[in-house]
Amino acid sequence: MILKTIDLSVGYKDFKPPKTILSSVNIAIEKGKMVAIIGVNGSGKSTLLRSLTGVQDRLNGEIYIQDTEIKQLSDKELAAQISLVLTHQPISKNLSVYELVSLGRHPYTNWLGVNSTQDKKQVLSALQQVGLQDLKNKKCDELSDGQLQKVLLARAIAQDTPLIVLDEPTTHLDMYHKAQVLHLLKNVCINTKKTVVFASHEINLAIQLCDEIILIHKDQVIQGSPEQLAESGAFNKMFPKDLIEFDSLSKSFKVAKIRTDKYQ
Repeated sequence: MILKTIDLSVGYKDFKPPKTILSSVNIAIEKGKMVAIIGVNGSGKSTLLRSLTGVQDRLNGEIYIQDTEIKQLSDKELAAQISLVLTHQPISKNLSVYELVSLGRHPYTNWLGVNSTQDKKQVLSALQQVGLQDLKNKKCDELSDGQLQKVLLARAIAQDTPLIVLDEPTTHLDMYHKAQVLHLLKNVCINTKKTVVFASHEINLAIQLCDEIILIHKDQVIQGSPEQLAESGAFNKMFPKDLIEFDSLSKSFKVAKIRTDKYQ
């Protein structure tokens, strides 16, 4: 297991008393898997993701990265284990594509922050994996949303960690580019054996592409393969059936048929 939790509770300590969003979270993610965290708006996807990576303090419980409690890891050691791409991450768009991706090598550079020959090879390899090698000298403020998302993914790949974690990696993208980004993530898993964990609203794409799903529903966290969750009926409970229903044959969510008799 690359990532494991034991009786984890997440929420916000600033409230008095602290506000619990999710409790008794016990998940275990194997190396080389692509895993999506899904749930309706406000279910706690981002809160769980930030807590798993140490960005946000947990309320209780334990979090292990490759059998080491993350509290025992220094910031530099944690950065060598997890590459993190957050939504609305502050980015200096005056940087070139190459410069932004090079920031992924920061955990390994010397005290001057100078990239070695090996660092440069990692950066170029990451750009090639996402298909942006021809744009490496372009300024980030000249990129489309889809291209910028690929740059952030390339930075995470260049960081060369066993675990890549992303929060809503397809936000603001059209359907084609949503599918393209998730296909890139899947290829990263297959070609590099890295583990990818991401929170997403793209439930149908996640069901098609992911090895496992972490489903948050009514304060409960359920983990399983898409097939296991479909067979257990977990997907059927996510949305009101009069609006959206899960089709077990196509293994996808569909808009429910409009009942014309309701308007007569």
